[in-house]
Formats: sequence, C-alpha cells, structure tokens
Amino acid sequence: MMGNAGAREIYFEFVALGNSVRVSAICSVTGVEVQVIGPANAARRDLEQLALRKLERRLAETEAPPLPAAGRGGFTI
Repeated sequence: MMGNAGAREIYFEFVALGNSVRVSAICSVTGVEVQVIGPANAARRDLEQLALRKLERRLAETEAPPLPAAGRGGFTI
C-alpha cells in the first residue's frame, strides 16, 4: 500500500501462553492496539478475524477513520 497516504495496515502478533495464544492487532496509522486470547489450537485466521473486529470497534470509539473494506490485509509477526 505504498504511496497512499491514507492507507492503513494492520499488524498481528501471536504469543503462545501455555494452552492459549494472545493475539494483538495494531493499526499502523493510529497505533491503537487491542488483544484477544484464544485456545492455542484455534485456527489462526479465526483469531485474526476476532482481533480485527475488536480493533474496528475500538477505532469506532476513538473517532479514527474506519478501516477500508478492501485491502484490510495485515502482517503477522
């Protein structure tokens, strides 16, 4: 998404915590971060979607511009 000043990317971080995993979703523009915890054997994509929905709700509360419908991809750390 280079060259688009309004572009926003989402970074995902996965941290194993025993039988659980903590997933952080971070907005590249605002720096807003949310975390969810799920079972370690859950599908990675399901945990990303859960964290993304939580991030979208948090951004709506902070008056930040909404995430675009297209190009909502993220990076996994």
